[in-house]
Amino acid sequence: MIVYLLEKTFLINLFNENLRDFFQMKFHFGRTLFSFKHLQTKATNCLIIKKNMNRLFLFLFVLTLINCTNQEKESTIDTKKILSQNVEKTKKTVIGTSPSQGFARNIPKNETKWESVGVRDWCSGFWPGVLWYAYEASGDETLKDHAEKFTEPLKTIAYSSAENHDIGFMLYSSYGNGYRLTKNEEYKNVLLAAADTLATLYNPNVGSILSWPSQTQFRHNTIIDNMMNLELLFWASKNGGDQKLYDIAESHALVTMKNLVRKDSAIYHVGSFDEETGKFLKGQTHQGYADESMWARGQAWGIYGFSLAYRETNRDEFLDTAIKVSDHFLNRLPEDGIPFWDFDDPNIPDAPKDASAAAIAACGLLELSKFVKNEEQSERYVQAATKMISLLSEQPYYSGETNQALLLHSTGHYPKNSEIDVPIIYADYYYMEALLRLQKAKS
Repeated sequence: MIVYLLEKTFLINLFNENLRDFFQMKFHFGRTLFSFKHLQTKATNCLIIKKNMNRLFLFLFVLTLINCTNQEKESTIDTKKILSQNVEKTKKTVIGTSPSQGFARNIPKNETKWESVGVRDWCSGFWPGVLWYAYEASGDETLKDHAEKFTEPLKTIAYSSAENHDIGFMLYSSYGNGYRLTKNEEYKNVLLAAADTLATLYNPNVGSILSWPSQTQFRHNTIIDNMMNLELLFWASKNGGDQKLYDIAESHALVTMKNLVRKDSAIYHVGSFDEETGKFLKGQTHQGYADESMWARGQAWGIYGFSLAYRETNRDEFLDTAIKVSDHFLNRLPEDGIPFWDFDDPNIPDAPKDASAAAIAACGLLELSKFVKNEEQSERYVQAATKMISLLSEQPYYSGETNQALLLHSTGHYPKNSEIDVPIIYADYYYMEALLRLQKAKS
């Protein structure tokens, strides 16, 4: 609207100048200074400017209305309505299911029901997490019963040898939400045991957790996803666990920040280190397009993970890093507001999207918005998160009656041709979290 008024003021002044010149022309009869041609030109200029000015006023007025409409759409979403729809769908989906049948993972193309995985799959905790979020949104005791039922079998992960860093995803999404909502002491004990198990993967020479012990093509590997699992360690250190759990989490975040975050603020998926000296060897990708590309979900893990690290430690470098990686993500978003699976895929705009990256980033931005010192910057992050949540809540990303999932169009592991442009359970999990975060922020 400001641009519209400035343009209008400028054109009015221009019109008045020509009109004033027209009437102030003096008829110097007998003098060569008088020029009927000049007089005619001034009059013509007035008519042309007035005609074009009216057209431009109309165009700018329509443009202003469209812009205001878009801003309203981006900044508002009926979270209560969307959550209610999601709760009802989740209640229908869980009917007739049991942990013995497995845990939701993805829905293949042309199918309508979730494909299931076993308890040791890294995604096993997200389905009980969705159930806990649905219970939180509704207070429905039936959903609580289902959440408890699907949470219970994951306990074995806490008391087994650590196979990977995903213990946090598996147990903090399930038992973590369960304890937060019920204060069940058994859940607390499982979480404390899980934190101790995760800590066994820490290498003090490197200062970080070994993410994938089974991945032999990488030396001591630390992946950006691992930032999300630090929350379990931070929580445990404040709830009866050893102080060393905090120290491990803080050290891991520092090593990740110093080595995986590039100068351009994009993030390597994998960092390889010498196990003995701790020397950083190489930044690589595993699920992105290329080592130096920007894998969308990895960048989203960074947004959320470094925001959490700042929340738990109050170290300014974590806040600065969260801001840098967030701004880089937002500045490179495509016009429609939902990221492609990798920002540097040469097939863009024909590359697949990743709704899960948008949902994770939205959660991270809402978390980050609480800590930035500048109110305008905070509002920018809230609006960016709100826009992504709004876009996910309508076609073509919102599933509706298409299948059992909440969201469509996520991409898991493109280089291995796995889970491409399909519903994936962690997209639903972080989407529900983002909606709940936004609803709490409004209230």
